[in-house]
Order: sequence, then C-alpha cells, then structure tokens
Amino acid sequence: MRQIMVATGRQSELVDITDMVQEAVGALNVTDGILFLFCPHTTAGLTVNENWDPDVQRDMLLTMGDVAPPDNRHRHAEGNSPAHVKASLFGSQLIVFVENGQLQFGRWQGVYLAEFDGPRRRQVWLKFLAS
Repeated sequence: MRQIMVATGRQSELVDITDMVQEAVGALNVTDGILFLFCPHTTAGLTVNENWDPDVQRDMLLTMGDVAPPDNRHRHAEGNSPAHVKASLFGSQLIVFVENGQLQFGRWQGVYLAEFDGPRRRQVWLKFLAS
C-alpha cells in the first residue's frame, strides 16, 4: 500500500489530487490494472469530477452546504456533524483503471479529495492490482 498526504487550506474545499495519484502510480512502476483509493477520514471523502472549470468545484461545495447545513439539533460534541454527512455522501473510496501506466479518465475528469472539516493534513491510501 502507498500513501499520499494532502494538506487542505479551508474548512470545505475540493483538492485536485490527480497529479499526486498519477505520480504515485508512476513510482509503483505499474502498467495495467486497477487502482483502489481509500480516504481513512470520517470528515473527508473522494470523488471523480470535472477538473477543467473551477466553477464546478464551487457549485459542488455550494450545493453540499445546502444539503447538510449546520443544525442546532445535531448532538455530535465536536460540532462537525455536517462534515460527517457530506463525507458519507461523497464516499471514502474510488476505483480507477490504469493502462500503460496512466490513470484512465474521461476528457474532463480528475480525482479530488473532498475536505469538509479543514484545514487539515489528510491521507489517501492507494493499492494497485495488476491485470
């Protein structure tokens, strides 16, 4: 298993980690297979989304704020219940195909760490299965 570290700078943000993941794949000297990514945090997640227009990231975060806003009925003592809800909606794992040592995406896609309780230092775990 390989790990990458991601430093986030805001309470909520989407950090494009595509290049970091590709670099990790290159360091593994692998060619074809499946890459599993896992985020071991309960207030952050992973997603594949558009990485060309930054307004998409803004729109995603705006909508997530509407979906899981702060609510005085929340009982979690840390006060970050919305972050837990958002991270669960995004999910903690992804699967990405690798061909000829390159991550395989659609034209505008990239991998994002979704931060909902930052700023923090986050880990993403990577496991490669060769085909």
